[in-house]
Order: sequence, then C-alpha cells, then structure tokens
Amino acid sequence: MSTAPQEVVGPKILLVVGGGIAAYKSCELVRLIRKGGGDVTCVVTKGGQQFVTPMSLAALSENQVYTTLWDLKNEAEMGHIQLSREADLVVVCPATADLMAKMAAGIADDLATTLILATDKPVMAIPAMNVRMWEHESTQRNVEALKANGVEVLHPDEGPMACGEFGYGRLPEPDAIWRAIAAHFGLEVPEAASTPIAANDAALGAVEALEPDDEGAGNMGGLGGLLSKIIPRSTAKRSHEDVEAEYQELDEAEGFDPDEPLPELPGDEIPEFDPDGAGPLLAKKGDAAAAPPIDPEAINHEVNDRQSVPEVIEGEEPEAEPETEREPAEEAEEAEAPKAKAKSGKKAKVEAIESADIDAAGDFDIDPDHKPLAGKHVLITAGPTWEAIDPVRYIANRSSGKQGFAIAAATAALGAQVTLVAGPVSLKTPKGVDRIDVESAAEMNQAVRAALPADAAIMVAAVADWRPRQYVSEKIKKRGSAPPALMLTENPDILTNLAASEKRPELVIGFAAETEDVIDNAKQKRKRKAADWIIANDVSGDVMGGDDNEVHFVSGDGVESLEQMAKPDVAMALAQRIAQTLSAEAAE
Repeated sequence: MSTAPQEVVGPKILLVVGGGIAAYKSCELVRLIRKGGGDVTCVVTKGGQQFVTPMSLAALSENQVYTTLWDLKNEAEMGHIQLSREADLVVVCPATADLMAKMAAGIADDLATTLILATDKPVMAIPAMNVRMWEHESTQRNVEALKANGVEVLHPDEGPMACGEFGYGRLPEPDAIWRAIAAHFGLEVPEAASTPIAANDAALGAVEALEPDDEGAGNMGGLGGLLSKIIPRSTAKRSHEDVEAEYQELDEAEGFDPDEPLPELPGDEIPEFDPDGAGPLLAKKGDAAAAPPIDPEAINHEVNDRQSVPEVIEGEEPEAEPETEREPAEEAEEAEAPKAKAKSGKKAKVEAIESADIDAAGDFDIDPDHKPLAGKHVLITAGPTWEAIDPVRYIANRSSGKQGFAIAAATAALGAQVTLVAGPVSLKTPKGVDRIDVESAAEMNQAVRAALPADAAIMVAAVADWRPRQYVSEKIKKRGSAPPALMLTENPDILTNLAASEKRPELVIGFAAETEDVIDNAKQKRKRKAADWIIANDVSGDVMGGDDNEVHFVSGDGVESLEQMAKPDVAMALAQRIAQTLSAEAAE
C-alpha cells in the first residue's frame, strides 16, 4: 500500500547549486524554503559537489537530488524537461561567473545549464564570486544580458571573502535569499527573532565559509546552525545570567566585597580610570582590535586624538603642563564633551571656524552669492588611515590631509553640503563642513557607506592598501635579533566599492598618488576603479605634507594638466569643475 504524497502548499523551487565555496549556504536555504511551506528539488553541478554533497541536500529537501544529464532512467522520460517545467521558480544559488556566462550565452553542456535553457518558468540568479570577477566587464555584461532575458539577478553582498579580498561578491545570507523568493510569490515572511549579520558587519568578523556563525549572536542560520542541530553539545549551554550567578556565589563564598576599596599596590601610581573619556575597551577593526584613545581632552579638532600616549622612559619624568584657572562652566563643558562624543559615535561636531583660522583649507575670496553647488551633497575622504599592529604600533602613510580638507572648504564655499570623512590628522574643520573622524580603512569604508546618498564623491584619502592579518592585544616585545613576522591582508577598496554601489553618486572622483608613469597609471586606475575622474599627482617630492600640488585631471575625455599651485587653488579649480559638470548633467 503506497502512501499518498504530501500536498505542497507553498511554491515549488528548482534549486541549482553552482560550484562556488558559498554553496554550503544552499543547505540552509533549503531548510528555510521547507520551513516556509515550499518544496525544493535540487540540481547540483559537478563543481557544486565539491562543496556540498547530494546526500545532505536530499536529506534536507526530502526529494531526489539530480547531478547528471546522463541518467538513463530519468532521461528516458526526458527528465531535464520535466524538471524545468514542474517548478514554479528556478533558483541558481550560488550563480558563479562561469555559470552566469553559460546562461547568458545559452550554453547547455550539463544538466543544470540544459534545464535552465529548457525552462519556461521564471529564473532567479544569486551571484557569488571574487570581487574582481564580479566587477569584470564580462561579468557585468552577462548580468545585463540575463536581466534583459527576464532573469532576476540579486546583487551580491559586500564583505570579506575566503580568498582574502574584500568587496562585492559575497552570497547574500540564506534568510535574505528566502525573502527574495517569497517576495517573488507575494508571500509574507515573519521577521526573524534576531537579525542576521549584515555583509558589511561580517567584514569586521568572520570570513565566509571559514568560520561558523557565532552562537552568541542568536543567529542559527548557515552551516554553523545546521551542524548545531546535528551534533550534540558535550556541555550544557549556559546563559549570561547563569554565569553571573556563578561569579556572585564565588564572591560571596570568598567574602569579597565589591564596594570595598582595593589595597594600594607598591610601585608606580596607577592613574585613575575615566570610563567616560576612555571610550570602548577595544575598537573592533577587521579581525583585529585597536586600543582606544585614553585622553578625554584630546577629543577635538585641534590635536590628534588617536595618537598613542608616549611611553615614559625609566628615570625620566614628563614635563607637566602649567595649570590655568578655568571657570566652572568650562570645566562642566569639558566633563560633558567625552559623553557627548560617545553618544554620537565618531561623528565630530561641526565647528564654525573663521576664515583666518583655516590653515590647510585656504581663504577663498569669492562672491558670497555665488553658490553653484547649492542643494548638492558632496562626500569627501581625506588623510591617511592607521592600521593597528599592537596597542602602540600601526601601519600608516605620509598623507597630511591638507588637499582633502582644502577641497572640503572649496566645495562648501560654493554652497555644497559637505561630509568630510577624515583619517587621523591634526587639521581644523573648515567652515560649514560636517566632519566624521575615523582611523582605519574599515572604519572609513563604513563611514562612506553611511554618508550616502551623495551627488559627488571625492576620494582623496590615502587609504592603506593592507592591514595586519592579526592584531596583537599586547605590545610586541623584542626577543633576540629576529623581527616578528607581520602577515598582511588586503583592505577594502573604498573607491571601487563606491563606484559599484547601488547608491553610486553622479560623479565619482578618485586620487592617484604616483611616483612614476603618473598619467598612464592614472588612466589605468580610472578604468580599473570605474571612476569618472582621477586626479593624479607625483608624490615623489614633498607633496605629501607640503602646501603645493601639481595635478592632472584624467577623465574619459582626456587629460588636463594644471601648473603647480597652492593646494587651496587646486581645490577651487576642482570644485568649479564639479559644479559645471553637475549643472550640465542636470540641464540634460
């Protein structure tokens, strides 16, 4: 006696699993579709079988998994035609660059590509690949061709990849894919109990496919969640309250009173800890963490608030600064300043500085009624980035930030709303500019993303290309004559990510600091980064940190070279060109 098959109330999905490392997420996607009432039939390519087994997908889908076109029994019944017609939606996940190229070209050389070509049902592709592959002209051309053919192509997420690079190309989280599928059928999906880790946040944590999901995050999706359901824990899971209760019992058993002051320790006097001025214990930065600023009085635009405190050499005492009498109101204001900054994150207060006080930005003598950039939002990055090695050492460059600050002042003078994302520099904020202070490339990348949308983006900052793969929480000591190994990993490409963003500004401008073949390298960079303009300069002299600059405007129309001039003059020349370009585009 045969059992009648269970009626499926949800959509029927034909899931094509491509040969990419993100294929492991297909297991969780199958689980979510089944949980949502849908039916899943899986087709796994030869490459996909290198990352996920048909047995796993069969167990999760409760359906047969298909792997080859040359199954005589199924093909005697024209199995690939039947598979392509029975589904309500064909989902290709992950859609590798190779698989999308075959789909765009109409190639049918295996079961997956054959049924995609033979289907008369809607197709949804979820790309996942290396960032360079995603940004390649061929891939983008294939994506546009697929969209023109009616294929729904989801945009990949941004974040770190198993190859060590950073950018767009990560497979979206299974929950997001399931929501896209549900939206296709007009189904409502209840909000998850906990929000999955976003791609840009994952850039500061685990690398895709290399680490399971964090149990403490409350996200039981992904491979980690699947395995946690299969493999029992060897010890009982304890909540935060349980741990706190155990510590409380231990303190009471030992007679420890937390309110009783600790006995004085011999040796040097330990400075009093100020929780409001110290900031977070560790500022997370990629797989590393940087030591926070410890001087609350350094949190302003006059000094570098991220500079590590110099170490005092034994036998030497630092010179004490003379104290001056201050009004009670001033002391109260200083006491509240660290708290105000902690509430607002890294966003610095906009200071109204008189023109005479703007050193790097310059004093522009223009008609106050001449505001060609009025109503426009201009996003600018300036200065270097610091990539922490340990609490006292970092990787940096010689950028002073002067040119970027001058551009911010010039665009603001022409009426623009200016957001300036500044690396660690000791420059005053130009009048009318909204400044956001950051330290690392990861922080700058996040700040740029958060500042969008913008009409124009000028990426002047000299972002460090690499950062230490691992941050050492204690100062690295010299042990013998051999230096410690310093392993590096690539930082996010802020300019490329911005140019490829769905919120891409009308005008994307990058800077190229070169020491040889300045113009040729700038031309290549403009094409490689998909920027509209590249402002190139020769930094083999004293340009970095100097007051003058000699630049070349590289665009699709050609190259325009300016004579050497002061950086504020360069800034105003650029600002005027931006105003003309945006006005011309608005008039079209």
